[in-house]
Amino acid sequence: MNQWTDILDLTDIPKLGARVVRHGSLDIAVFRTADDEVFALEDRCPHKGGPLSQGIVHGKKVACPLHNWNIELDSGCAVAPDEGCAREFPIKVEGGRVWLDLSAVERAAA
Repeated sequence: MNQWTDILDLTDIPKLGARVVRHGSLDIAVFRTADDEVFALEDRCPHKGGPLSQGIVHGKKVACPLHNWNIELDSGCAVAPDEGCAREFPIKVEGGRVWLDLSAVERAAA
């Protein structure tokens, strides 16, 4: 069962940027593309744990600021030849507000 929670306004996230939302001990990077698509990933690169929220967003990917791994925003998976995935979370935009499924976040934190 989804537990949608209003977390911020779309305009609080810069285009081609991110904001971090903390839930318990889990940091979630909320990304916004140039086309106003929004994605949520754990703020941790699968390679060395770098903060994805500080990376450069390009298209539907983010480049990790530590070692430039490219991570797909819609799946959280590294682009080949790199391997690994950051956890992704259900997110949606309604009426200019960004909503995160906290039930999925809580399952990931458990």
